[in-house]
Amino acid sequence: MTIKFNDLHAQYLQCKDEIDASIQRIISDSSFIRGQDVEKFEDAFALATGRNYAVSCANGTDALYAAFRALDIKLGDEVIVPSHSWISTAEAVTQAGGNVVFCEVDERTFTIDPKKIEELITNKTVGIVPVHLYGQACDMDRICRVANKYSLWIVEDCAQAHLATYKSKQVGSFGALATYSFYPGKNLGAFGDAGALTTDDPKLADYISRFCRHGGLKKGQHTMEGINSRMDTIQAAILNCKLPHLHAWTMKRQDVARTYTELFSYTADIKSPFVAPQNEHVWHLYVIKCDNRDALRSHLSSRNIPTIINYPTCLPLLEAYSRLGHVVSDFPISTINQATILSLPMHPFLSTSDVEYIASTISHFTQQSCS
Repeated sequence: MTIKFNDLHAQYLQCKDEIDASIQRIISDSSFIRGQDVEKFEDAFALATGRNYAVSCANGTDALYAAFRALDIKLGDEVIVPSHSWISTAEAVTQAGGNVVFCEVDERTFTIDPKKIEELITNKTVGIVPVHLYGQACDMDRICRVANKYSLWIVEDCAQAHLATYKSKQVGSFGALATYSFYPGKNLGAFGDAGALTTDDPKLADYISRFCRHGGLKKGQHTMEGINSRMDTIQAAILNCKLPHLHAWTMKRQDVARTYTELFSYTADIKSPFVAPQNEHVWHLYVIKCDNRDALRSHLSSRNIPTIINYPTCLPLLEAYSRLGHVVSDFPISTINQATILSLPMHPFLSTSDVEYIASTISHFTQQSCS
């Protein structure tokens, strides 16, 4: 049996005719930058996410950087980010001139712990970046209360959470800005790097549109210095083909996750993901916990089941942030996570028999370990 961690080819085949025709049309028109497909995608994605504006850019990291620049981070401003996330969340703060302040995560959801945020706030704090990690929303009510209390802005990192909801409201609807990645492996992915920001604020949308296009909406007319971060027309066309399928693919991911969770309810020593009752999880990743994680991973690999560790080192303990002087005891939950988490295959094209095979292989491992 061959199981893929994420079957992008099967996804392509579902949209093949439309994607191939769109790419051929763009090649024939030689419309590679800022073609009509880009504007079409921005309009469609704004509608899909329930925001007034969507601004495309080259990738999800640029989206974060543009968001922080639009919110006018100044040298020395402090921004609170989760300790368990991909490095883009933190590095973009530094690149924009701010100082990263890491916050511990919730033990069950992997997302930023709102109970820990307030104690990190100083007179230099300007914002909070909740990351809806693995496809699950953060506790946005608590985060918004803290932000409002201290007059802080919120930028939601939705790179892994397209269409996820909190209390029936889409993620990305709570902060001043939300950022998205369309890296190929994301729930909505391009054939290369691509990203976007969403907002209801016309001034922020206008600033970011100009900032990501060298500071001007028309060639040769620059109102400020910006960066070159444009979504390629081909990527926009591919996303336009895929976006109508996103809801159905999300529902299939949820079906796969339900099957996993039901099967793991009979498996000792495996902690399946916790879903907060107010959330609709979109399952970018299905992440279990196992105390004997490395041995389990080897066991699965030997049976042609691919796995990934997202993420093997929590951000404050990376060499990149050694300047902050953090130690393991500063982030006990994140430290436990980095030693126990394991991402299993998750995509809309996993069959029930695939999931059953993966779960039974894991169950067999745990039984051997206990004997």
